[in-house]
Amino acid sequence: MVSRVAGDEPCPTLGVGERWRSLKAAEPGLRQRDGAERLGVSEAELVAAQIGDGVRRLSGPWSELVRELPALGTVMALTRNESVVHEKVGRFGNISIFQNMGLVFNEQIDLRLFFSHWYSGFEVYEETRSGPRRSLQFYDADGSAVHKVYLRDDSDGDACEDLVARRLHADQSAEQEVLPRFEPPGERPDAEVDRTALRERWQALQDPHDFHAMLQELRVSRIQALRLAGGEVSCQVRADSFQVALERAPAARIPVMIFAGNPGVIQIHTGPVCRLKRIGPWYNVLDPGFNLHLREDRIASAWVVRKPSTAGVVTSVEIYDSAGQQIAWLFGERKPGKAELEDWRTLAGTLRHA
Repeated sequence: MVSRVAGDEPCPTLGVGERWRSLKAAEPGLRQRDGAERLGVSEAELVAAQIGDGVRRLSGPWSELVRELPALGTVMALTRNESVVHEKVGRFGNISIFQNMGLVFNEQIDLRLFFSHWYSGFEVYEETRSGPRRSLQFYDADGSAVHKVYLRDDSDGDACEDLVARRLHADQSAEQEVLPRFEPPGERPDAEVDRTALRERWQALQDPHDFHAMLQELRVSRIQALRLAGGEVSCQVRADSFQVALERAPAARIPVMIFAGNPGVIQIHTGPVCRLKRIGPWYNVLDPGFNLHLREDRIASAWVVRKPSTAGVVTSVEIYDSAGQQIAWLFGERKPGKAELEDWRTLAGTLRHA
């Protein structure tokens, strides 16, 4: 549960649903996630509190529900973490499920799904300043959002209604159980890490997807590995390097891949970026079909990372928050099994060291 923030919130003796309605009346533009934080509850608890008032609880298995999403037609898929929001417009399709993992590999909607972090789901119908909005929303056990699917004017609303009717949960109570947020274990002292083994294992990689497994086997966190490996495989750069790379890519005509996610979903944009704009603490990509909203003030470090593959070195620009959690990561556009763009490799090499 999110800790309460002091302020002029509605009276806490009221139920969460009533307090949320009062808060929304006073601040019509307030977003659901920010409202949950203001009210001292998780986002899933806030959504569940509205069951019977535009919200219906759904049932899994979530992997089977995802298989039904192509019927909705064109939608907006949203994945976020504490520091970035990644929004893509497109259709679900080319879906593969492997036990507790899934892959959506359509032209626009490109997702990696980890269903062990999909704990609850809801259909949400809400009135907004731009009109009614309908979505399917999925949450982790701690009540944090893992993924949301928003219908658009050209989506198939009847197909959504059919899906919800089939997936309606027997429990339509306004209560939502949440568990304490998982806190990753602290890093081992640097002196206990075998740096030689880390570098040797890193340089022997043949697929960047094996990087996470390597870190687990060596019992080293991601950012600790970046810090200790150094040399030609990882280099800390200025904290604004992610944004700088995004700004330089269009001028060099370099299409990119932008990854962002949380424990339940990784969402990917592939293609050019064009309209870049700062609004307050947010750095934004505001392109048709793709929006990214990044909290610049939460970037604690940025790194240029190079991983071997059978097709050559794969270069990324990665950003992390103050707790060492990955915010987002950026690549030049690359097809599986193909070498990365030389122009992208050159661009990453121009980023200034921290």
